[in-house]
Amino acid sequence: MRASDKSMNIQSMDGRLFGVDFHDFIQMEQHATSIELASEFGLTMRDVKKLKKHMERS
Repeated sequence: MRASDKSMNIQSMDGRLFGVDFHDFIQMEQHATSIELASEFGLTMRDVKKLKKHMERS
């Protein structure tokens, strides 16, 4: 299997994706808008959408 530098960085963050802890993201997601989540975690709107999509799959 091929692995890029980006995927290795993501996997090495111990349960984090885009540098965000999933537990914190789940708690904040329940009462915050996507714009608030992006500003809170220092992400782009695209990253917030990717995280939400990733969480729906798991």
